[in-house]
Amino acid sequence: MDLTIDRLSKRYGQHWALRELSLRCVPGMLGLVGPNGAGKTSLMRIIATLLEPTEGSILWNGQDTRTHGQKLRRVLGYLPQDFGVYPEFTGRQFLRYLAAMKGLPNVLIKRRVDEMLEMVNLEREADRKLPTYSGGMKQRIGIAQALLNDPELLLVDEPTAGLDPAERVRFRTLLAGLTSSRIVLLSTHIISDVEAVANRFLIMQEGRMLADTTSEGLMARAAGSVWSITADQRTALHLQTTYQVSGMVNQMNGVALRIVSAVRPHEAAVAVDPTLEEAYLLVTGRQAVRV
Repeated sequence: MDLTIDRLSKRYGQHWALRELSLRCVPGMLGLVGPNGAGKTSLMRIIATLLEPTEGSILWNGQDTRTHGQKLRRVLGYLPQDFGVYPEFTGRQFLRYLAAMKGLPNVLIKRRVDEMLEMVNLEREADRKLPTYSGGMKQRIGIAQALLNDPELLLVDEPTAGLDPAERVRFRTLLAGLTSSRIVLLSTHIISDVEAVANRFLIMQEGRMLADTTSEGLMARAAGSVWSITADQRTALHLQTTYQVSGMVNQMNGVALRIVSAVRPHEAAVAVDPTLEEAYLLVTGRQAVRV
């Protein structure tokens, strides 16, 4: 299994959603991380052959998907960001319908659907109508449909959007068990969604790749660039407007801040170990404050 992306670009009118992006993927999970508008969904849709690139190419096992797209689609599983369901179907009926649409032999459909319902822990809810499912249950049925054909390439676009924290954890745990024998690309703007499950991170911003790295590599880049300080309200406000503040908590003796900066932001600031989110903020240069 080999997915190679070579100098891929996509333009909508005068706006470039992707610019000269290149990477090679082998089995394992690649986290595509970046803010909204970074180009993640455009990249996913191009890989899935739903969108034509403006420039560049995508090769699946050495063959260009523009001319051999059917070979990729046969081994592709895709959970898009906006995953729609048929309100008149139960979960089981929905999966059987999609299994038939994917071309699975009739003799395999029932067994495969039952296997997927068990995998995503929806056996008990399988005969409920889809509109009665929670957001997390709908995402799990979405993963089940993406896995019906036992894909070699699985694309999952912003899967935890709208989920509560408990559902996000369950969904990440489910995805973690799917990477041993396939290529998984998971896009998100929340780096904690892939922190524990991805063995590689592609950080994107404004259509360009800022970093292709691992969690260890990302943390190493941030060493010595995260600071802690407790300051009065006036100093805290000045630091907040001048530097990237990744955390801010009001305390009895002042305001405790964590600051992402390549230089010491204040003489009283003390260097601390970075979190993965702070290492990500250092690369993207974006602000994230928790009060």
